[in-house]
Amino acid sequence: MANSDELLLRRQRVLGRNSPLFYETPLHLVRGEGAWVYDADGRAYLDVYNNVPCVGHCNPRVVEAISRQAATLNLHTRYLDENLVRYAEQLTARFDAPLDAVTLTCSGTEANELALRVARAISGGYGIIVSDNSYHGNSTILAGLASSFPGGEAFPAFARAVRVPDPAHDRQGRSDAELAAAFAAQVQDAVDSLAADGIRVAALLIDSFFANEGLPDRVPGYVEQAVEIVRRAGGLYICDEVQSGFARTGDAMWGHQLTGVTPDIVTLGKPMGNGFPLAGLVTRREWIERFGQTSRYFNTFAGNPVAAAAGMAVLDEIDRLDLLRNSRETGAHVRAGLERLAQKHPLIANVRGRGLFFGVEFIRADGTPAAEETTRVVNRMRENGVLLSRIGRRGNMLKMRPPLVFSSADADHLLSALDTVLGGL
Repeated sequence: MANSDELLLRRQRVLGRNSPLFYETPLHLVRGEGAWVYDADGRAYLDVYNNVPCVGHCNPRVVEAISRQAATLNLHTRYLDENLVRYAEQLTARFDAPLDAVTLTCSGTEANELALRVARAISGGYGIIVSDNSYHGNSTILAGLASSFPGGEAFPAFARAVRVPDPAHDRQGRSDAELAAAFAAQVQDAVDSLAADGIRVAALLIDSFFANEGLPDRVPGYVEQAVEIVRRAGGLYICDEVQSGFARTGDAMWGHQLTGVTPDIVTLGKPMGNGFPLAGLVTRREWIERFGQTSRYFNTFAGNPVAAAAGMAVLDEIDRLDLLRNSRETGAHVRAGLERLAQKHPLIANVRGRGLFFGVEFIRADGTPAAEETTRVVNRMRENGVLLSRIGRRGNMLKMRPPLVFSSADADHLLSALDTVLGGL
């Protein structure tokens, strides 16, 4: 096996120097199990970042389901297949009415791109409203809409970005109702601005957990009012559940259920196949059928029998291991521990999130965002055998989103390491 320095040079030769890598010193991982991964030297790392292996790295039941189906048959979806139909039935049964049909893709990017096409076909509009620090994929349109990872694509003229409320910074003496109304008014302004340019709104595309915005505490009424404004203008509500879905929040299978608003379209990805490429959108069957009358969508690999087997195994494992409960209970244990650390380490300004999706914001004594310190913490945690990342508008927030099999012992390991690292800054 090549050593890490040699592998890095080979990678740069064939992938280029700008192909992203985590950490100041890149990590060479060779295997994983549960919530742990192991590098080429055999060192173990606690994974507190990757939600893709949601039921655990190399979950034996998922691996067996994939292997069994791959050894039997694997073709596209233009043949009848029991796996695909059974998986679609089981998946859609976990959504509230009227969401009753699914179209499968291979990635969250494809799911969100298709959702925009469906929304435009159903609404008759063309304009898109997104949140102010969003990321929904890397196609040409979605990369242009992204504001958290800006690229070479210009923000499109048919779109508007609105700031979502963060009570930790935006309260300014206002009640929840006043804060919600003030920020919802920005959505109305976006609709009016599009209309002034002759563009009718087609959709509001948001992650209702606002992960890339830094997991702000929910402001009751904000999402509800924003959606009502868009629907009143003829647009649809697309909720991106790529990060907050599949029992992640601990209190509901889907993040949008915490707002009390059922989206018109839900997009899924990352954890859906536990690492096998599987994503999709869920919406009304009548809308999928109406879209299909005028626009053809087919994907050679999406929803193939192996993908369906992987997806079904993930749903089975969420149920068998009671991972919704584990997400809720272990997440509460982590949050309580983080709150204790906040009392000990002044750099911690606040703790955010719920379930197994949480963040810690770092702010210096002078009130400025501690982005550099956050980067140091991420790298020092890696040196201490814990993998996490950072998010937020100002890059000063730790991002923690471990596999759902994360245990209380894993949580204590995380908290101990973070205590050590913060104490050494």
